[in-house]
Amino acid sequence: MTERDAEARAEILARVRQATTDITDKDLESDTPIEWEYGRGIEMDDVVGTFVQKVIDYSATVVRVAPEDVPAAVVDGLKATGADASAVVPAGLDAAWVDAIRAAGIEVRVDDPALSKEVLNDTQAVVTGAACGVADTGTIVLNHLADQGRRAITLVPDRHVCVVLASQVVSDVPEAVQIVKPAVLEGHPLTWISGGSATSDIELSRVDGVHGPRQLYVVVIDDI
Repeated sequence: MTERDAEARAEILARVRQATTDITDKDLESDTPIEWEYGRGIEMDDVVGTFVQKVIDYSATVVRVAPEDVPAAVVDGLKATGADASAVVPAGLDAAWVDAIRAAGIEVRVDDPALSKEVLNDTQAVVTGAACGVADTGTIVLNHLADQGRRAITLVPDRHVCVVLASQVVSDVPEAVQIVKPAVLEGHPLTWISGGSATSDIELSRVDGVHGPRQLYVVVIDDI
């Protein structure tokens, strides 16, 4: 260390000591109490309404329906996105939704046993449930349990019709993390969806569908 370096170091340390002369308790947590609880949300007047608007801001389509209207809304979502021939569904998807898809003349491809990547690539859409929704970011979180299926079926098809309960929507990410934590501890992956898949290169040329479905259609069930 040169003499100049030593002088600079001494000056920096002197300034640090001067700036901390008023700290009498060296325990930072007791000196400055942290009034924050992990997993707590943020204040929000309308959590579900905020979630809906944020998802729409990502150029996704959102409809809010009563529980009894979900099967018809799922079919409407498939047809609205151009998926009128085929859709893959996880094995645990609500049977009434699956029956409605079949009744509409759309081929249902149940991912049990697991479909090949070629079949998934040839399938127009996927229909799933969700683990939760995040209002502040307009994000849908999948933990890939029975009503959502494995990650591949939610990433390969070009369209995604996703059903979210209003009661599953929370205000912020820390709340969502608490909800999906048990699934993570059991080894399940997570997928965080904020609108349709899109990316851009260094020239800001937008390309859709690189990392997942190009189109996202969200059915929010008003169950609260």
